[in-house]
Amino acid sequence: MPLLETPFASLDLIRQPEQQNEPLQAFDAADEYLLNHLAEQPLAADTRVLVLNDSFGGLAASLEGKVQVTSSGDSFLAFQGLEKNLVRNSLAFDAVPFVPASEPPVGPFDRVLVRVPKTLALLEEQLIRLQGQLAPGAQVIAGAMIKHLPRAAGDLLERYIGPVQASLAVKKARLLIATAQDKAPATSPYPTRYTLDDPAIELLNHANVFCREGLDIGTRAFLPHLPKNLGTARVADLGCGNGVLAIASALQNPEAHYTLVDESFMAVQSASENWRAAMGERDVIVRAGDGLAGQEAQSLDVVLCNPPFHQQQVVGDFLAWRMFQQAREALVVGGALYIVGNRHLGYHSKLARLFRGVEQVAANPKFVILKARK
Repeated sequence: MPLLETPFASLDLIRQPEQQNEPLQAFDAADEYLLNHLAEQPLAADTRVLVLNDSFGGLAASLEGKVQVTSSGDSFLAFQGLEKNLVRNSLAFDAVPFVPASEPPVGPFDRVLVRVPKTLALLEEQLIRLQGQLAPGAQVIAGAMIKHLPRAAGDLLERYIGPVQASLAVKKARLLIATAQDKAPATSPYPTRYTLDDPAIELLNHANVFCREGLDIGTRAFLPHLPKNLGTARVADLGCGNGVLAIASALQNPEAHYTLVDESFMAVQSASENWRAAMGERDVIVRAGDGLAGQEAQSLDVVLCNPPFHQQQVVGDFLAWRMFQQAREALVVGGALYIVGNRHLGYHSKLARLFRGVEQVAANPKFVILKARK
């Protein structure tokens, strides 16, 4: 794999989760552009730099030791990538402070480097949180590959930070450079809320939650077919999002025990708040993580999952396949994984390679709900 070479450092980086013969590198031309641009500016050792949405730690690890750098983002896998890539390049795993996106970073910051996220609501929330956290003369420099840089990103920078200058394109990447101005305080439009009729609950959704404005159609298809009569079963909602599958299941199974896990810190924050609102003080485990990687083997009876089919801008079934493998490890013999998926993804044949029996619970023209028994 090529190294991330900039005036700050030469780094050997890996993606998360790791896979054999990884076809993709852990950085791109936008990372290089951001660092090369920053290197052209006079930076003292005490310059405070905030890095937002660093893919796998390349930006923050490059700056460690050169400036006072803090990293913040919404991806547990990106955070894990930062720690592993620091160690891989002979730095301490905790050399760069990390602030999950469920918490606001505390400035003042002289420079903010932003990888423009796929969800612009996350960018908007992050820019709003920079209010009062920028030092005089601060710059916010956002970077992305041009194909992933919507015009609205520049509009958000202009609205919440100040005048924006777009750079020339380099290797199909572009920067948007915003100079901080005094702005009237803005009120965040997040979290958003919507209500369901069945079950009758209200769901709160922080900025980066999938389908923030309403229930996604896959989950809508899944809800009527969640397993009943689970008794005291140990159930995990894998990739829980706002927690709706676990909450709907828990309402039907008052004695079951639930674990909710997602790699988005904002999803975990949303799920935790939604569980409390719907279930009161009922015991639950809600955590950010790399799926069920940290789950003890044969410690679950049921896993519920609406698997993702992309990681950041990359589309594919690698994450779903990995979740199925994790579920198999975590389930007891005789335990079951229930999933919903687009018909065309062909999950039935994938599950049949891992599980003893796979049956179709229900289907509509777009989705299938499958039960795979270990």
